[in-house]
Amino acid sequence: MTSLDKIEHAAVAPSPSAAVPGRHLALELSETLKLAGPIALTQLGQIAMMTTDIAMIGRLGSEAMAAAALAHTVFFVSFTFGMGLVSAVAPLAAQAYGARNPHLIRRSLRVGMWTALLMSLPMMALLLRGEQVLLILGQAPTTAQLAQQYLLGLAWGILPALWFMAIRGFMSAVHRPEPILWITLAAIPANAALVYVLLYGAFGLPELGLFGVGLASSIVNLATFLAGLWFATRRRPFRKYRVLGHFWRVDWQLMRQLVVIGAPISIAFLLEYGLFGAAGLLMGVISTTALAAHQIALQIAAILYMVPFGISMAATVRVGHAVGRRDAGGVRRAG
Repeated sequence: MTSLDKIEHAAVAPSPSAAVPGRHLALELSETLKLAGPIALTQLGQIAMMTTDIAMIGRLGSEAMAAAALAHTVFFVSFTFGMGLVSAVAPLAAQAYGARNPHLIRRSLRVGMWTALLMSLPMMALLLRGEQVLLILGQAPTTAQLAQQYLLGLAWGILPALWFMAIRGFMSAVHRPEPILWITLAAIPANAALVYVLLYGAFGLPELGLFGVGLASSIVNLATFLAGLWFATRRRPFRKYRVLGHFWRVDWQLMRQLVVIGAPISIAFLLEYGLFGAAGLLMGVISTTALAAHQIALQIAAILYMVPFGISMAATVRVGHAVGRRDAGGVRRAG
């Protein structure tokens, strides 16, 4: 039986620490909040970058804002499926961490990055055909054309964004999410400056409009991934896992396990965002102004959602740790 089989299929034994439920529940709450704080702040930082983009696009008028809303609909309907699969890196790596199996931690990140690579190709293809999709869905031709410009810039950032998510899952699983928070905080002003330069054509550069905003996002996604990879390979305690060791080997067995865990997450994300995306498309049928207003309202809701979402990600990791060490009481407390 492999290490993965032992982690996934062994019965979870009762925890002797459950004898003092109140004290251990308080300890679990403390540990979860320590993990959830940086994760939630990271989520808020990422939504802050998107909010900055929306604020700058809004200065171009309601038509540009409506185009951004349509572009985000196409982008996130595609991206959420890959995001759900890559999210499975965190529980897989957390179980390995709880079981004290560093080899499996490395394999979990590796299969997440390979899955991201394979998923990014059809996702990019959808974005590059976004205008045709929007026209089929009854959107105004001018707004759909503007949305396509935005999508042409966004498409190139899909793979580094998914790889960054995989590294984030790995760092959270080993209980060290802080570097991802630092990278995200540094990316907020960098993203704002780059969007301003490429959107409006500052410092002698050409004015690229919505394409410039999407391109700025892709550049920032690449930079954050490279920064995360540097931390994962060069800094303690991450470098001891040698996350790029045997990277060229595709671990199909573990990839199947990742898909089994990640596919339901992807479907849930897709259904959840599909509701908002469908509402946005209906707003686009009503009018450009209604669609622009919907995007602003949706952005406010997204900001509020990031805190409970961050807590849920931390809880997933804590449950994984308890499953890995076969602690039934720990699983219940973390949940």
